[in-house]
This record gives sequence, structure tokens and C-alpha cells, in this order.
Amino acid sequence: MSDRHNLPEGWVAKESKSRPGVVYYYNQDTQVTQWEVPTASEGTSNGKVRASHLLVKHSGSRRPSSWREEVITRSESEARALIDQYRKEIADSSDQEQKFGELASKYSDCSSASKRGDLGSFGRGQMQKSFEDAAFALTVGDISGPVKSDSGIHIILRTA
Repeated sequence: MSDRHNLPEGWVAKESKSRPGVVYYYNQDTQVTQWEVPTASEGTSNGKVRASHLLVKHSGSRRPSSWREEVITRSESEARALIDQYRKEIADSSDQEQKFGELASKYSDCSSASKRGDLGSFGRGQMQKSFEDAAFALTVGDISGPVKSDSGIHIILRTA
């Protein structure tokens, strides 16, 4: 049963109660069950993805304040430069997901910083369009380039 150890994030193997000795697979995020071993591409079951992000706000953001700064005065180009710097630090890291979480915890202007940038699972229509399109276009484990939204500039890590 080596399949149990190499499942995509969010999936667990369980033994069937009605068919002892037979394993089925359950996605804890989407509550989907199936008999076949899930693949990474099945992270969008029920039309949902899971992602983390690092947000840098600027003075033109929809709400130019955050848990880090009461009044954000940086320009959009300064916010973009910070995002580019963080993206490079992540790309240069031997453990990109770990580095992403560290930087999101320290520097993200979103309250999700307390969860290493984790936004949980979401479906279409739940996020700003540019953010949503970027998150759904990524494959699990991929990190986006800069994504501009009304909230500021993001980098996104697709986690499921």
C-alpha cells in the first residue's frame, strides 16, 4: 500500500467499512471520496483550489493599511519591487515552500500572514478575478509571478 504515502496534499487513504481490506481515498479539504488513487491534478475537485499568498499593499490599494502598518504610503512601483525581491528570495531557496511561508509570515500585508499566507480552499467567484485566474492557472507547488489586484500586488503558491 505504498500509495498511502505519496498522496497529493489533502488526500488520505482509508479502509472501507463495507469492503474490509479495500482502500478508498478521501480529500479532507473538499470532502470528495474515490476508489482510484488521486493525482495532483485532482486538487481542483469541486472546482476549488487551495493557495497561500504574500501581499504587498501600496498607497493606491483598496485599503492601504495592514496589521504591519497603520497607513501604507509606498507607491505601486515600490510594492512591485518588494514583490520582485521576495520572489527572487523564494526562487533562490532550496526549499521554496518553506521560504514562501517564512516571508509571508513576516512581510505579507494580509492577516493570512499569521497562517504563513494560507488562504485555505476557495472556488471561482470567491476572490478578486485577477487573483482567482492566477491561482487556478497554477499547478500544485507552483508559485506565480506578480499578480496585481485591487488589494495590492501578490505572489501566490498553489498548495492543492
